[in-house]
Amino acid sequence: MLVLLPPSETKSDGGSGGPLDLDALAMPQLTAVRDKLVTELSQLAGDPDASRSALGLGKGADTEIARNAALRSSPTRAALDRYTGVLYDALDAPGFTKAQRAKADARLAIGSALFGVIRAGDPIPAYRLSGGSKLPGLPTLQSLWKQVLPEALREEAGGQLTVDLRSGTYQNLGRVHGAVTATVLTERPDGSRTVVSHFNKHHKGLLARALVLSRAEPTDINGLARVAEKFGLRCEIASPTELLVLT
Repeated sequence: MLVLLPPSETKSDGGSGGPLDLDALAMPQLTAVRDKLVTELSQLAGDPDASRSALGLGKGADTEIARNAALRSSPTRAALDRYTGVLYDALDAPGFTKAQRAKADARLAIGSALFGVIRAGDPIPAYRLSGGSKLPGLPTLQSLWKQVLPEALREEAGGQLTVDLRSGTYQNLGRVHGAVTATVLTERPDGSRTVVSHFNKHHKGLLARALVLSRAEPTDINGLARVAEKFGLRCEIASPTELLVLT
């Protein structure tokens, strides 16, 4: 089973790993695009005003720009520890045992505007680049990634069930044919259902945690729903490739 998580804008600082080594990341088919983007993003950091414009940053974003300037020299840490925020709080990777962490490294991957998709254990620096950003002089990120990412993900999945929890922006960088997606809906007292951002991220984090902790290896959406329900999530199967998680 391959579980694809969205990234987050917020990231932890520092790390105990050496500088970025693109050859150490999973899916080497993506190395050329990764290298191009790292080069362009770090060079863009030399012009703070251009960085703010391209990345949609405010006046107080000097720390984010400094991170990008040091992409090739700053320390790295495992991607699962780099990303922070609501989803990652719910996933609670720091609470994993050693065996659970090994399972997380085997099952989880994370979408990234800069790296395409990386495995949970891949060592990466802190950076700032969103899926909807456009770097000066380059095609859109979707145009760059769609040339290589779908095939890389197909090979990475290797015929396993793929559960794609990425947002639409990151799914558009490289879709996985036949992947199961999860839609989180908040059910109101009158029976109506709506998407609420906070609950969406939180419950996707809980679902990802369930898929890490489970001993099961689901092969279809029915098995996926059973795992989710065993861990206390309320689910409905909307289609063979869409699971509804109700809050």
